[in-house]
Amino acid sequence: MLNFIKKKIEKSRQKRTFKEYDYVVKSFQIAEDRIGKIDYAAWLHPFENPKIFTDDDIRFYKKIVQKGAMAIDIGAHTGDTTLPMALAAGKEGLILALEPNQYVYKILEKNASLNKDSTNIVPLCFAATSEDGEFTFNYSDASFCNGGFLSQNKNKKHGHDFTLKVKGVNLERYLFENYKDDLSRLKLIKVDAEGYDAQILRSIPKIINDYKPNLIVECYKRLTLEERNELYDVIEGYGYDIFYLENFEKNGEKKKIEKKNMTAQRHFDILAIIK
Repeated sequence: MLNFIKKKIEKSRQKRTFKEYDYVVKSFQIAEDRIGKIDYAAWLHPFENPKIFTDDDIRFYKKIVQKGAMAIDIGAHTGDTTLPMALAAGKEGLILALEPNQYVYKILEKNASLNKDSTNIVPLCFAATSEDGEFTFNYSDASFCNGGFLSQNKNKKHGHDFTLKVKGVNLERYLFENYKDDLSRLKLIKVDAEGYDAQILRSIPKIINDYKPNLIVECYKRLTLEERNELYDVIEGYGYDIFYLENFEKNGEKKKIEKKNMTAQRHFDILAIIK
């Protein structure tokens, strides 16, 4: 009991106290495509969940990201989804990884520098927003492990009381200015933005309409019914069929999501494939 109380007090102290955390590089063996050893910079933030990488991760992304393809990871965090995505696309591919939080971005940047024989990751320290500017994001602890543009959500009871100024960029304009020649090989956009996903998808209409990439999108646990329906309508409005990602990730099963299912689970991930 005493140890439990001590741990709780320490967790509360860590939540309220700012500290910039370092990383440790861990290695994993990947047999798929004879990739072999890969390295990953694991963030030492106490609220960061441990990450592992397996052949199944690579096989999953190979279903939707071919060799040499381009993909965009919006809300990349440390790069734990960016890395398997990049391994699927290979060195000849191109993965843009967006992370506006300057503290976790340093870890993402390190991960982009690793595994150069097998990947091509370009880290970008900005958020995808409708207009360029500076914005205030909310985080659940003083060292900014987990958070996002939560002020834009209707549910204000998010418990993310620590604020951080971040840079926002109109992604569509940025892509046409800097990667116009690569967009023809865009196969996937992944969005994990703590409830801001619909607004991001709305801000890149020409990218989605012209290149029709697969979409992986989070249905955030605190979204209201109105916001869940809005997210569904935005994705379907672009001409996509909408499926549960978990089923497809595990066994390739495409279990379709109807609008009425958007409240069936509190939190889930979506795979959207053009009709």
